[in-house]
Amino acid sequence: MDGNFTPEQQNYLQGFMAGVEARRGTLSPGGSSEGSAPPDAMRAAQDAAVAAGGKLNPEEKMKRERHPLDRWDEVEARAKAGKFPHGLENLATRWHGLFYVGPTQDSFMCRLRIPGGILPTHQARGIAAIAEECGGGYVDATTRNNLQIREIPANKGVELLERLADLGIIPKGTGADNIRNITASPTSGIDPHELIDTRSIVRKLHHHILNTRDLFGLPRKFNISIDGGSRVAVVEDTNDIAFTAVKVGDEVLFRLALGGITGHRDFARRTGRVVAPDDVVKVCDAILRVFLAHGDRTDRRKARLKYLLDSWGLPRFIEAVEAQLGAPLREVDGGETAPPADKHGHLGVHDQKQEGLQYVGVVLPVGRITAGEFRALARIADTYGSGTLRLTVWQNLLISDIPRDRMAEACRKIEAIGFGTTASHVRGGLVACTGAAGCKFAAAHTKQHAAALADYLDARIAVTRPINIHLTGCHNSCAQHYIGDIGLIGAKVERGEEEVEGYYLHVGGGTGLEQRIGRLILPKVAHDELGPPVLALLRAWQHEAPDLTFQAFTDRHSEAELLAMAGRSPAEIDA
Repeated sequence: MDGNFTPEQQNYLQGFMAGVEARRGTLSPGGSSEGSAPPDAMRAAQDAAVAAGGKLNPEEKMKRERHPLDRWDEVEARAKAGKFPHGLENLATRWHGLFYVGPTQDSFMCRLRIPGGILPTHQARGIAAIAEECGGGYVDATTRNNLQIREIPANKGVELLERLADLGIIPKGTGADNIRNITASPTSGIDPHELIDTRSIVRKLHHHILNTRDLFGLPRKFNISIDGGSRVAVVEDTNDIAFTAVKVGDEVLFRLALGGITGHRDFARRTGRVVAPDDVVKVCDAILRVFLAHGDRTDRRKARLKYLLDSWGLPRFIEAVEAQLGAPLREVDGGETAPPADKHGHLGVHDQKQEGLQYVGVVLPVGRITAGEFRALARIADTYGSGTLRLTVWQNLLISDIPRDRMAEACRKIEAIGFGTTASHVRGGLVACTGAAGCKFAAAHTKQHAAALADYLDARIAVTRPINIHLTGCHNSCAQHYIGDIGLIGAKVERGEEEVEGYYLHVGGGTGLEQRIGRLILPKVAHDELGPPVLALLRAWQHEAPDLTFQAFTDRHSEAELLAMAGRSPAEIDA
């Protein structure tokens, strides 16, 4: 044979390869979530992007070449060889929950998956042991009712994931282009203010995500939050899908909002639709499938849901979701919401809906807790409560189900291990991302600077109302600086011929009833010069309007006036 194919052979091979590609998920008819979706929805979406004249970005090409969920053998091989992944290997490994965080730390970070933040103490003790034996001996509480384990050596990553799975904790999809941990009211089931207990809904959605392969092929990361009306805020309006409980007549439903991403200066947009509790999972699935099919596969900077909504408009997106569902969403714009969340309701002692029981908030300084401290808190939860720890989105935790007559003793035990159950109004709302100590993108050591700022302020002022101060290291805004009363984002600041760590200072942000993107008033403040302008703003607030919230106070003033209050002039800023 001369190596050339006859026309008949060419036709046969084209047909054969078309069949192979169809099985792998190339252009196939779409359909509902009831079973007529393409065999591989991610590949179908990629093919559609190329057919429309686009060019897949490198990350999409990597996912297409071999799905990251199918790369476990690569993860194991690197662990055996004691090697970390690099480049797109690192991105792919994040599908399994491991993040190589070099060059800041030559180690992995593992982001767990704790739906709604409710953690039995047997899991807490197991996590503490794993953190000691496979990591740095501590865990970090995050802004998604979740935990991270850090300083994991290359040869310990697989062991850590296997041991977490043995505990019933599956970190699959906690990084990269996947659905992150579902945030929800940490007081679900115990809060006398709530409209609905969300625990069963969160659990069903959690397992649906873990067991639906298509949902691990999104164009970009995705956040979902469910607020059942808790006194502890969950900032659901900062998420891609935001469910907020409302009472409509005799029903409790969820108001649906879409596209929140405050790092890009956008809150979730109200759709005018409500969702019944039993329909939350299928509505989420339909939204995710529309995003999966039509989100941008060519430009990762524009691949979040917000940008599809910007391009299409909300009405077209809702039509596509309804087509995917095969039924219209219910239209109701209104309803009676639960009482407003308590701004610092994640701290202190509170009554539960169960007669005679209370829960208490435990202050974790900038969200970090050692393995030994974690075990000690688990013992307190076992001894005085029901063996339940509840993580909040405020980088702290609650211990629930403590009899009222034992609460004082439980609080003394908490204090004996070095934690408080109350905090100053400055510390009560202090949030900081990992920062430059553990993230290559961060321009500042946020946790250390947050602690130093709190020390400076608490020694000089006692503010009369709760205030939230958020420090984030980079524009990924993991600590959501735009929604803080005072929001600080890391930056490099010139000092003579050197560069030092510093921040851009924003004021007036908030969520929920205070929903607002903070305003920039002071750029490039060196970290060790941050205290005086923040203190000056707080003093001006307390002098002028101590009965107003900090946000309401800042709303009364222009950026120039606030700048002057901070002790700076426009000439200094321009210089």
